[in-house]
Amino acid sequence: MMKEALSILVVDDEPFGRNLLVRHLVNEGFTKVETADNGRQALDILAKEPYDLVLLDVEMPELDGISVLSEMKSDMRLRDSSVIMISGVDETDRVAECIQLGAEDYLSKPFNAVLLEARIGACLDRRRHREREKSQMEQLRMQKRRADQLLNVILPTAAASELKASGRVIPRRYDEVAVLFCDIVGFTAFCERHDAADVVADLQAVVKRFEDITDKHGMEKIKTIGDAFMATAGLMRPNDTPLMSATRCGLEMAQAIRELVPEWELRVGVHVGPVVAGIVGDDRYQFDLWGATVNTASRMSDLASPGGVAMTYDSWMSIEDGCKGRMLGAKDVKGIGRVDVIECFDAGDLENANAA
Repeated sequence: MMKEALSILVVDDEPFGRNLLVRHLVNEGFTKVETADNGRQALDILAKEPYDLVLLDVEMPELDGISVLSEMKSDMRLRDSSVIMISGVDETDRVAECIQLGAEDYLSKPFNAVLLEARIGACLDRRRHREREKSQMEQLRMQKRRADQLLNVILPTAAASELKASGRVIPRRYDEVAVLFCDIVGFTAFCERHDAADVVADLQAVVKRFEDITDKHGMEKIKTIGDAFMATAGLMRPNDTPLMSATRCGLEMAQAIRELVPEWELRVGVHVGPVVAGIVGDDRYQFDLWGATVNTASRMSDLASPGGVAMTYDSWMSIEDGCKGRMLGAKDVKGIGRVDVIECFDAGDLENANAA
């Protein structure tokens, strides 16, 4: 810290000693030097503006230096100001008390110019050290915030919290989880016809909207793979109606993608059942799900019509009171066998589909 930038407050009730200190400081190149006649005035000045260094007389009327020092160190705005006590030769015990309260150093009356310069220099060095430590701590806090933000992007919120608290996420089996898979119809062909920057910008807008919609329906995004999006209901976030939430979420996502990119349509598949969830990988964390429920939801998205949400007949039976559907018929589903598949539409799409 340059001398010109250092602000100093000299607090002494004796005009001669106070003025002598000021003249010496100005001669040494300190340009911002103010004075106070007593402790009360000093606190009034400090209340308006903190000072980098306070030269504080121990013995003063109205409010002595110890009381001023105590007030400063209890004030979070002033506690980092450096304080050098000015003492008489018979005030050693009181100076020791000041050091215990947080004073940086002391200077005896009458002061020695060389010693004063050394005391101030030492204070400046300690202040620079504190400022470096403070800056380093702030950088560490910023890095931690960025790391936390990155974890929350990579992992579901509950999994990220568990990882930060314990250093790991325990693999678990969850019994009643709705899994949603969706992908964009004709996305590969769209990419070939459009500029890469435009494709990524459109996809970013769609994924951001999908994240908002999943959160609105009490679900959590698990991952994106290319143009595919995967989310769950009832996994690490409580949800009393996971399949209904996933279905409504899928319908809203299908509507949203039409609004954002009219050329795009969405196919959605949902299924509910047990899953195993955990983290794989060391270099890059990947939270993922495994099991027949995941595979079935993925297969259902392959069978859905553009704008529709497909599910097995058994799944649809559990939400038929809250979801209109139409039979797609018995389908051969890889890894599952032949199953009846139902597709849910919103009211407008259902009418259009029936009319067709």
